[in-house]
Amino acid sequence: MNKKIYLFILALSFFGLANAQEFSFGIKGGPSYVSGGQITGNSSGGLYYDGTVEADSKIGFHAGAFFELRFNKFLLRPEFIYSAMETEFQFPTAPSAYEVNKISVPLLFGYNVWGPIDIYGGPAYQNILDATLQGTEPPDQVIVAQNTPLAGMVGIKAGFGRFEIDLRYDRSLSTAETQDIDIVNTTSGGTQGYGINKAYFEDARLNQIMLSLSFKIFDSEANAGRRRGGCYF
Repeated sequence: MNKKIYLFILALSFFGLANAQEFSFGIKGGPSYVSGGQITGNSSGGLYYDGTVEADSKIGFHAGAFFELRFNKFLLRPEFIYSAMETEFQFPTAPSAYEVNKISVPLLFGYNVWGPIDIYGGPAYQNILDATLQGTEPPDQVIVAQNTPLAGMVGIKAGFGRFEIDLRYDRSLSTAETQDIDIVNTTSGGTQGYGINKAYFEDARLNQIMLSLSFKIFDSEANAGRRRGGCYF
């Protein structure tokens, strides 16, 4: 399935390139404000902590590349982004980091509202590379961060020559799915305890607000001599 999505985006990019008035490609990166995650303890008959803990938001980062095609005031922008996301659960006796690393391939459609300002939105195919919760037993317990690879992105960006500043919201389109997990309850033998034993990971989805600085490695507007009759090749 993922190969078909990649091929579709690639074919659409080549078709757009043949008809675009301007195009550019470059690199991007920056910080992300990450939120999400909810766990409720299983008391096991009143023996253990049974409260609900919502994760605290943390700052992560992202980096990637983009390819942008412009048609008058409209734009088409495929991207490839790596995101390192993290939130933190404040369990009764110790905090636990929840970390998710993913690859996103958004296909964004935009409109130039004024001067250097563009707004945009579109779907994104996302592949979770790994998802871990600190303190699980066993340590490599599988965490399903999302049950569908689809997400949605919406944002606004401003261009200044070869540089752009981009602010967007990246939201998973998966549904919350409860998972049974086991967490180290008490500290013993050098192993940190978290004051919670068996639990339900009720919502493992993470969403992020991304602030990016982009640099255009190539911009046809700055290399107008390459353009011939509406096509750059």
